[in-house]
Amino acid sequence: MNKAIFLDRDGVINHDPGDYTKHISEFTLLPTALESMKKLHDAGYLLVLITNQGGIAKGLYSHDDVAEIHSFFLNKCEENGIAITNIFYSPHHDAYGKSLTRKPGSLMVERALARYDIDPKQSVIIGDKQRDLDSGAKAGVNGILIPTNAPLIEYIDSLVS
Repeated sequence: MNKAIFLDRDGVINHDPGDYTKHISEFTLLPTALESMKKLHDAGYLLVLITNQGGIAKGLYSHDDVAEIHSFFLNKCEENGIAITNIFYSPHHDAYGKSLTRKPGSLMVERALARYDIDPKQSVIIGDKQRDLDSGAKAGVNGILIPTNAPLIEYIDSLVS
């Protein structure tokens, strides 16, 4: 079985401005994100992005906007020798309807576990909100809670040593 790092997006990989990252012009990778993901990748972890994108349900941005951001992100990773296994996102928001994909629901994590033969006990979810960790915990994946926009590199040494 594979081991994986599940990463929240906004506030872990890119700067979270406090509301929504609605457009590619607002997407800024955090300073240590690429270095951190490279170390995790080189240590044999699959990298899976797990992100709520409730602004879609609210009409603040579209699936196409999210696709553009994710395409940019994937290109930056590829340029740096980082393979992202997959990106799962939930376009739902509780104010407009419930979904098991939206964190703290675990369906995005469960889909990745099944699709990529990932061992939850060898895997970790890293997020800046308790709901990120709750989504992992429901699927048997331990979590690391970091402050929003914190340097990711400070939290991965124990995973790659």
